[in-house]
Amino acid sequence: MTVSVFICTYNRGNLIDGTLCAIIERQTRKPDEIVVVNGGGINDCHATIVKWQKLFPTLREIKTKNVNLATSRNIGLPQCKGDIILQTDDDAEPFPNWIERLVDEHQKHPEAGVIGGNVVDASGEGLIFKIADATTFTHFNEEGYCETRTVPGVNSSYKRDTIEKVGAYDTNMFRGEDVDYNWRCIKAGYKVLSFPDIKVYHHHRATWKGLYNQQYMYGRAYLLVRRKWKDMYCCYPHGIYNLRDLAKFCYFCIVPFVDQAHKLKHVKGFFNKLIAYPIMVTIGYNWHRGVFVQYFKELKK
Repeated sequence: MTVSVFICTYNRGNLIDGTLCAIIERQTRKPDEIVVVNGGGINDCHATIVKWQKLFPTLREIKTKNVNLATSRNIGLPQCKGDIILQTDDDAEPFPNWIERLVDEHQKHPEAGVIGGNVVDASGEGLIFKIADATTFTHFNEEGYCETRTVPGVNSSYKRDTIEKVGAYDTNMFRGEDVDYNWRCIKAGYKVLSFPDIKVYHHHRATWKGLYNQQYMYGRAYLLVRRKWKDMYCCYPHGIYNLRDLAKFCYFCIVPFVDQAHKLKHVKGFFNKLIAYPIMVTIGYNWHRGVFVQYFKELKK
């Protein structure tokens, strides 16, 4: 199996150096090519890419104007020639066995069109990073693997025939394009599998403002995807037509208390948990704010 690693970047010249280093120098199985779609920005990464091209000649850069992630993916995917295409982000650093494990599982699971794994904090020991690690990505069970609705785009891989059948990303998705695409893969008859031991480090948001804004945008994307796919599981009712819908809406209003209590297990230390929980609840409600804002935006269309 030949392997393409695909990265979309914008304004992160300081971070993508670590991403390319992790892929080019640390992997137990080297990729056949790396394709980077560079959206530019003030903190452009062109010089960083040129530096790594000297060590890895099959690293290719495609320059474009930044629109959104879905648009950048559609520009780069047709340029990826591998039998499987591995996707990560410009603020991530895959574990050394990342490529090897993904190739191995794709060979073992021909029914899986999409395979991914867990995301681990790389940022530091401060409380903000512990909270970001607990709230940003789903932590899959550390034993075995599971079939799921989606895997995070920062740690995902696709068989070429899956991409050829499913087609391009939906550019109407300003966020949540990975969730939408993985659901379309399921609709096309492929399985989405997550292996918890297939990991990437991720540099989470380093400021409270950045973390809150990220969760707000995640909430907006959640509604955007669920409005498109009414048959996908949704934590809120699409309408209140009966008592069951009303009960679901009431639960939706209090779910941050429950959801963040569940995520609290990923924060180590009693006093850290004590401080983190109320902050995590407010983060959860900021996600809810994103859902409501997007709902009213959709009503205006």
